[in-house]
Formats: sequence, structure tokens, C-alpha cells
Amino acid sequence: MSEPAIGRWAVRHPKLALVTGLLALGGGWGGRSTPAATPSPVANTAATAPSPDPRIGLRAGLMDAEEATWNLRVVSKTPPAKDFLGVTNSDLAFSGNYAIQGNYNGYQVWDISNPSRPVLAKGFVCPASQSDVSVYKNLLFVSGEGLGGRLDCGTQGVPTAVSHDRLRGIRIFDITDIQNPKYISNVQTCRGSHTHTVLADPKDTENVYIYVSGSSSVRPDAELAGCVAAPPSQDPNSALFRIEVIKVPVAHPEQAAIVSSPRIFNDLVAPATHGLAPDDIAAIEQARASGAFVVDLGGQPQVLPSRFVAPMLDSVVKARGGSTATAADSAALRAALPAMIARRFGGGAQQRGNGPRPGPTQCHDITVYPAIGLAGGACGGYGLLLDISDPSNPVRIGAVSDSNFSYWHSATFNNDGTKILFTDEWGGGGQPKCRDTDPREWGANAIFTLSDRRMEFKSYYKLPAPQTSLENCVAHNGSLLPIPGRDVMVQGWYQGGISIFDWTDPSNVREIAFFDRGPVDPNRMQSGGSWSVYWYNGVMVSSEIARGLDIFELIPSAFLTANEIEASNTVKLDYLNTQGQPKYSWPASFSLALAYVDQLERSNGLSASRISAIRSTLADVQKTSGSARGDKLNKLVGALHADANGSTDAAKVHLLAETVGNLPTAGESTMH
Repeated sequence: MSEPAIGRWAVRHPKLALVTGLLALGGGWGGRSTPAATPSPVANTAATAPSPDPRIGLRAGLMDAEEATWNLRVVSKTPPAKDFLGVTNSDLAFSGNYAIQGNYNGYQVWDISNPSRPVLAKGFVCPASQSDVSVYKNLLFVSGEGLGGRLDCGTQGVPTAVSHDRLRGIRIFDITDIQNPKYISNVQTCRGSHTHTVLADPKDTENVYIYVSGSSSVRPDAELAGCVAAPPSQDPNSALFRIEVIKVPVAHPEQAAIVSSPRIFNDLVAPATHGLAPDDIAAIEQARASGAFVVDLGGQPQVLPSRFVAPMLDSVVKARGGSTATAADSAALRAALPAMIARRFGGGAQQRGNGPRPGPTQCHDITVYPAIGLAGGACGGYGLLLDISDPSNPVRIGAVSDSNFSYWHSATFNNDGTKILFTDEWGGGGQPKCRDTDPREWGANAIFTLSDRRMEFKSYYKLPAPQTSLENCVAHNGSLLPIPGRDVMVQGWYQGGISIFDWTDPSNVREIAFFDRGPVDPNRMQSGGSWSVYWYNGVMVSSEIARGLDIFELIPSAFLTANEIEASNTVKLDYLNTQGQPKYSWPASFSLALAYVDQLERSNGLSASRISAIRSTLADVQKTSGSARGDKLNKLVGALHADANGSTDAAKVHLLAETVGNLPTAGESTMH
């Protein structure tokens, strides 16, 4: 019986059957964007979310779905290029003026120097799942995990179970000329690369490191020597229960190689998990009663789609020399599926023995934060805290589990490294998990504080607008916004759209902006929505699984002032891999000082009269220059430090004073 079919089923986002619908829409293809027809950005002074929530009941459609926007401006919506049409878009990386968008057919390079009209600079066809992308200087790294990726980037797939043409690991490209990438080399791994993380160690400028998270089955030794599928208790060289660390010499990337395989999961046991939601239980039982094939994944039943049952059932028929499937053939397939699942995903009886079930055998994603020497590992059943002071040998220093979490998926630190947020991809990203009947704690974010390198749970945050049963929706990828003095994040929720929320107070998280569309299809589940959305140099770029590339920008509201937005836009990055989290810093500016004044007003950190006086003084300072400006700034600094003594937010007042002390003594700056 053939296993590639079950392997292909494990890929969470197969090609979308959308080409006909897309082409029927007519022009606008080949990489041209559609600027959004949205009202001019005007401050929303309402301090409450709109009610009723406009995201509920949106009309379905592929490129013409109804939309709901709050406290954002849609800058552009760009459909996929021809070679990527109808194929799943995945993650994003950024370099200079370019956004690099992974796709199961390769990757697209978009020039976003004019965010209102992105231009396709290069579409590189090189199929693989998931084609997650990262950059470092002139290098581009691309993940490959599925069984169909080829070393030569061919589109014909790999038909045999063992093949030396197969690529499962990391591809390396030279993007010195980003419009003409050069495929340099690859590093093969035993389980492929579902995702990867680039670590630029500040102590080592000659090399860059890649942490590889592979979640697929272990390849045969005949395909890649040294790959062992047996558990570590049976073979110390097991490819399970470890990650791979690749060292890439920046000057000679062709010499990239695996330098260690840390077993950061040792001694973890399977955590408690929740069962299925009521709607899911009903659907499973209905499918079972109708004769569907139901398999056990991670201790929970799931229906095997008919498109994957058919080829496996056909192989049973051919094995006995028949031509038509019988009830006996179906029974044989049902009996064989548990062993196939165990081989495909691990965790079977051969690993359990007589003791407790083991914990995760791999991470889904790892976010490194070099500025604080820590990483957050989202690793199936656990959220891990890692010490990355030695980049080749990350060490687990903390682990948390939660029965409300199904699949720890990704991690984000706040800017000062005092909090960490983990996402739960309950349902694998292909199921509707934001229905009004789904528990609020399932498929959500979990927020922890960090103190003495220990994690303490504080709260959950889940998209507050219920989605339909036709929309795959669950917590997914996002990034911090560089709002000074606050922890604000933008996050993709697949067909739940994007949500911006403030988690400065980790126990009281609040949504402050959103964008959403109606379902891709009005009659059946079709995969779509925001795979990831990241802030980059003043805009938020979203990789829309089915619809292309979306770009947004913030507008002032009761939750976010013009000064806070302007100050955030003074942060400029040369490149961005969100999983290699950068530490934001803000140059001293009048907008930064006024952002802190706005925040003190919002929190009642100073009296209304004192807030007014500070703004008046800053306005007066802007009209002067030279020594007169310096004198006024010094006087204000002293007064602010004195103000801190009677403030309910003394730290913020001192921060304001420090910013004022660093303001330029000449020149002009815009003030709101």
C-alpha cells in the first residue's frame, strides 16, 4: 500500500482549485495591484469597537468578497502572478524595498517601494511545501518539506518513494541581484523543513545560523544516509525529538552544513489536551455514519478527505489484482491506516512502550530574539524557552503546556523581552475554529510574562468576531508594531482576517483595529485568508493564501494617535525575518516625545493641565533653534523629572524626559 497519498494529505494547504474563478474576473493580473477604494484616513474618536461587529455576515467571494475595516487603511490588494495563481501563498520575508512571498510553487519577489502599487520583480518557480522564506544580507533561504520538491526545482514532482532527486530541507539562493536569484546550494535534512529560523548572532559576524523545524516523516536511509526513524531509546541517532542547526558561512554559503542536532525535547511527556468542540464531534460522527474514513491524529479523530482515500483504496485493489473496490478492500484500508499514521507522524505504540506517551518530536516554529539571547519554541504540545547564547547549541530552560492549547504554533516576544506570546493553531489551519460555538480559549494566543527567564501565564486573546463554518480560521502569524512605550501586535487569522491588539497589559488584551473579508466560497470550505501579516517600514504586509498580497497602514484612532504612528514610522529596517525578531529603537524626535505625552494623557499619568502645558512648551521649542532651543529643552527635562515624582506613571514621564533631552537643538520637525 502506498504512503505518499497520506503524506500529501498532511500538507495543510494544498493547491486551491480557484484558477477558473480567478481568470473569470478579467484584467488586473500579471502582478498589477488594485489600490483600495477606502475613505481618507480620519481619526476614529470612538473608544469602543463597532457594534454590531461588521465582520459578521460578510458576503463571500474570491476577489470580490465583502470587506470590513476598522482603524486601518487598505493601501493595495495585489493578485498572484500567473505561475502562482491558485496555489497556496505562505510566509513573508523582507529585504530593502522588497517583500518576498513564499508559495507552494516557489516564491514571488514584490517591489513595494510604492506600497499602493506593488510590482512583481521576480516570480521564481521552484515547487515545495511550504516554501517559507528568510533573508540575510545577499542570501535567501527557502524551506522544503513535502515529498514532491525536487533538487532541480522541476515541476514534475518525485513519483518514487525513494529518490535522490528529492529536496527536503533548505534551499539557498544568492539575491545580490534580487530580480535574478541564483540557486547556490541546499542542505538536506531527515525530516525536511516545515519552517526555519535565521539567527544572526551578534557575536559571530562571519556566519549565520538556521534552526530547522521539520515535522514530516523521517526519510529512508536509502534516500539520505544517516536518517533513522526509530525512537532515541532504540537508536541514539534517531531523527526524532530534535531540531537541526545549519551553519552558513556568509562569504561561502555553498559550504552550509548541519553542525548540530539538539534534542531540546528530552524528558517531555505528552501534555493534557482538550477534546473536540461540539460542532466537530457532530461532524465526525455524521461522517463516520456515512462510511467516511476516520483516522486518529494526535489523539483526536479526523476525517480523511475522499481525494486521498481514492488513490490508497485503488492501491489495495491493484495489490490483489482486482479492478473494482469491494467492502473487503475498504476494510483492509481501514485496518492499515493506524500503522500508516504512526509511521507518517510518529508517536505510535513503538515509541510509547509501557511508560507515559512522549511529548513533541519537533517544533513547528522557533522565534529567536538575539538582543536578549532567548528564543521561543512553539513545539506541538509545548511552548519552550531556549537559551541561544551558543547559537549551535540552544538549550531548553523552560517549558509550558496548557490543556486549552492543541498545537503550539509560533512565538513573539515583546520589545523589552518581558513577555512572550504563543499561538495555538488548533485544527492545523485548514478548519473553521473561530465559530461562535468554539471556546474562546481554544485556537487563541496565550500570553506569558518573563521574569528571571521563567514564564508565567497571564491571559488568552482570540479574534473577537465569530467566523462561519466556511472559513478556515485560527491564530496564526503576526509581528510587533514599533509603537513606542506599548506592546501592540498585528496578526493573521487566516479567513478571520487580520487583527491588531494591544497587550501592554498582559492580563487585559484589547483589539484596536481589524480587516476582514467574507468567505472565499459561499457554498463550501475553500482555504484562504491571511497566512501572515508583518509590519515593515511603515506598512503592514499580509500574505493572502488565495488572493495575493495585501498592504495596510495605520490611521489615527482613539486607541492610537497620529504621533504614535509617526514615531513608529521613524523605525527603519534593512531587512526582516519576523522569526529572527529585531529589537526596535526609536530616534529622538518631536513625534516620539509627543507620543509619550499622548500616552500619559490616555493613562492619566499627568493632569490635563500639565499635559497641555508640556504640549505648549514643545510647540514653542519647535519654533526656536540653536542655543535658545537647547535652553528650553534643558529646562523642560528638569521639570519633567520633577513631574515624575507625582505621576501615576513615573517610568513613562522619565522616558519622556530622556527623549526631550535627546531632541535636536536645530531644525524643524512636524508636530500634531
